[in-house]
Amino acid sequence: MSHVITTEGLTKVYGSRTVVDSLDLRVPEGCVYGFLGPNGSGKSTTMKMLLSLVRPSRGGISVLGRPVDHRNRHEVAPLIGSLIESPPGYGHLTGRENMAIVRRMVGLTDRQVEHAVATVRLGDHMDRPVRAYSLGMKQRLGIAMALAREPRLLVLDEPTNGLDPAGIEEIRDLLVSLADEGVTVMVSSHLLDEVDRMASVLGILGRGRLVFQGTRSELFDRSTPDLIVDTSEPERALALGLSAARVPEGLRLTGLGDDGTADLVRLLVHHDVPVHGVRRVRRSLEEVFMDLTGHEGLS
Repeated sequence: MSHVITTEGLTKVYGSRTVVDSLDLRVPEGCVYGFLGPNGSGKSTTMKMLLSLVRPSRGGISVLGRPVDHRNRHEVAPLIGSLIESPPGYGHLTGRENMAIVRRMVGLTDRQVEHAVATVRLGDHMDRPVRAYSLGMKQRLGIAMALAREPRLLVLDEPTNGLDPAGIEEIRDLLVSLADEGVTVMVSSHLLDEVDRMASVLGILGRGRLVFQGTRSELFDRSTPDLIVDTSEPERALALGLSAARVPEGLRLTGLGDDGTADLVRLLVHHDVPVHGVRRVRRSLEEVFMDLTGHEGLS
């Protein structure tokens, strides 16, 4: 598999605090790579290092097969589009005028600008001042600016932040379509459900370290599915000291393997607790995420 981003031992230290610790990232070509982590886990710092906005303390970065550092960042920058933190744009200017500034600064053609605007479906609003845009429209304008140079890699930090459900769905569909066209998209978000819908590969940070990297199916293969015990007398089962949650069917237990399940059924039957069925249910991305990151909250 070809990788658009690779890092080796990527580390960032501020004083005595290690913010990013020995990351070995592998971002495959043509995918949406969901970059997840609790608040303060190092996501934004990592993205800024990839974009040469922050200099690593140690470790190496390669983008599209080229090593990246402060000396050659101008060679790699044209291959990358990015949207970090707040959407860019001058509020007193129209969308069209903002894109004209980008065209002159980067040396783009009219065709590139028109294609980027059409891609984010903002064409009907380009003559309005940006200060009159909704947050979703500002996000789309920022993505259009990032796309105009026709990058092979798009790095987006919280692109759906503050959007309503319709705006979130619109950005999600856009990013998936870009990946289908061959653009590699690396996106961080605190909206796990949205990342779960669009990302084919996930990287999860916890306390500055990479605690998981791989496909969604690989992530769930590492997690034992929860166990549902169908019983009409859950209170009697709980009285036996079980660590379980009440659900409509009876009880839900976490982290119980096959041997533990067999022992549980024997215990319930021995105490005449009716067991009408036992089945596995896959855990949610949020539940697996919380386990991997030590139950820290998302940013």
